[in-house]
Amino acid sequence: MCRNIRTLHNFEPPATDDEVEAAALQYVRKISGVTRPSRANEAAFAVAVAEVTDVSRRLLAALVTTAPARTREAEAAKDRLRNEQRFGPRTA
Repeated sequence: MCRNIRTLHNFEPPATDDEVEAAALQYVRKISGVTRPSRANEAAFAVAVAEVTDVSRRLLAALVTTAPARTREAEAAKDRLRNEQRFGPRTA
């Protein structure tokens, strides 16, 4: 359920609005326990996603680091290597 919640800080290029919103949506889904709210809860769900998105953007803008920026390609390669070590080579 939370696969879109990724580290978004210290990337070059910076996280996009879509990435921040996807992470916020997954967070709200996780804490609410539902992947799709009922009609009665749609408004509250949408407000929560919008607020978490806004807070997340502000947090990412406020964070500082001296570490070099990471790239998505390098992080994806690390993920593939970690998965291969954990599950074995991928068979097509």
